[in-house]
Amino acid sequence: MATGEAKEPKKKFQLPHVYTIVFILMIAFAILTWIVPSGRYDRQTINTAAGEREVAVAGTYKPVDKIYTDEETGGQVDLRQGVFELFQAPTKGIQEAADVVAFVLLIGGAFAIINKTNAINAGMSHLIGNLKDKDIIIIPVAMTLFSIGGTTFGMSEECLPFFAIFMTIMMGMGYDSMTAFMVSFMGAQTGYIASTLNPFNVLIAQGIVGIQGNPQLWLRAIVWVVLTVLAIVWVMMYARKVKKNPTSSITYQDDAAKREEFAVIDQSTPEEFTGRQKGVLLVFAAGMGLIVWGLITKGWYMDEISAVFVGMGILSGIVGGLNEREMAEAFVKGMADFAYAAVIIGFARSILVIAENGMIIDTILDFLANMLAGMPKVLYTSIMYVVLGLLSFLVPSSSGLAALTMPIIGPLTELMGVNPEAAVTALAMANQTFNTISPTAGMTVAGLAVCKISFGQWWKTSWKFVLLVALIGILVTGISGVLPV
Repeated sequence: MATGEAKEPKKKFQLPHVYTIVFILMIAFAILTWIVPSGRYDRQTINTAAGEREVAVAGTYKPVDKIYTDEETGGQVDLRQGVFELFQAPTKGIQEAADVVAFVLLIGGAFAIINKTNAINAGMSHLIGNLKDKDIIIIPVAMTLFSIGGTTFGMSEECLPFFAIFMTIMMGMGYDSMTAFMVSFMGAQTGYIASTLNPFNVLIAQGIVGIQGNPQLWLRAIVWVVLTVLAIVWVMMYARKVKKNPTSSITYQDDAAKREEFAVIDQSTPEEFTGRQKGVLLVFAAGMGLIVWGLITKGWYMDEISAVFVGMGILSGIVGGLNEREMAEAFVKGMADFAYAAVIIGFARSILVIAENGMIIDTILDFLANMLAGMPKVLYTSIMYVVLGLLSFLVPSSSGLAALTMPIIGPLTELMGVNPEAAVTALAMANQTFNTISPTAGMTVAGLAVCKISFGQWWKTSWKFVLLVALIGILVTGISGVLPV
């Protein structure tokens, strides 16, 4: 090399875009539908704590030919997913996730109207001025509330509005977008992992297995406290590091554009907090209170929550002094900003569409169940945890995974001489732990999309903590299995 010749900078490895990751997984599962034998379990409908569910019947698995004649229509069915089926999958995935997609778009539009009034920024500026150097206490308070929601009623999709809200709050206080994401996501996610009364994993799984009265509630409560404290400490340590040295943030280079997009204002200089803005925050607080009441007492879900947010957006615009055109334009812009998050949910769902249409999920489950049956007891609970975690990539829904696996894993666990509660514990903890880093988990990809954070940035930030949570989950599953029935 000639003297003075500049060395070419080494290119850093970067993970592909999340859409690319999802498409690669779609191709992989389409190929598997040609390789993995197709098959199915018989299904029966049972009543559970989360309503009626179709569950697999243990011992009824039977193979299905890749190409067969439908007895009802007389037409030929080919379960092998080709190129045409591959490109249809995103459309079908978005259709199957239409309720979540609509929810995300409406939330985005409504939040944009609220944000247009600048009430949240002004209110946070006023609050931070009162807290002085104690603004970090917002993190443990918010995460504890989210965690309570996750452990009790399965708070997940309900977190979507808070990603944008905490982007404004956290970045206005001098933290980064990763802190905003972790406060909103890891609070509820940690609670969901350590579910106590969550009907969508613990109660539905116990109902399928035949366990009455949640006998290990005390153990779940201890785990919830431990994991929630660990998550809060982890996020606060990260937040303090970023506040002290902003350039240490993994999202530092991206956050300048995010501050402009989310209309983040430097909170070091308090800004005027008008009467109209106070009125908007009262509307917002009343709306959130109504949502919490509906979730707890009326079993509300996305339709009801989105209705409240649309109402909040319109009323906030009126109270905040926006005219009709300003409100409409803000609503359209908000939906556009959230479109990426909405569509990626449908794309993630398309992976499951391919696996279902190829009828390979039951085959994979049957293989894993047979493999588990030969395990020594000392390894059984650990392997069961990992198996249920891996199946979560195929079935990220906790209730869906419970309905698919518990009819087989539950009785198998009992036959192994292990407390069947271990199956419930493994399901609850493994499903959401793996979903924390899974590109097929709708809420994970949606939250990252709203906060404009790549999977590579998230994995690099979270892998050590997620590994710790997984090890705790394996330990707790083992304890759950050796406790007396």
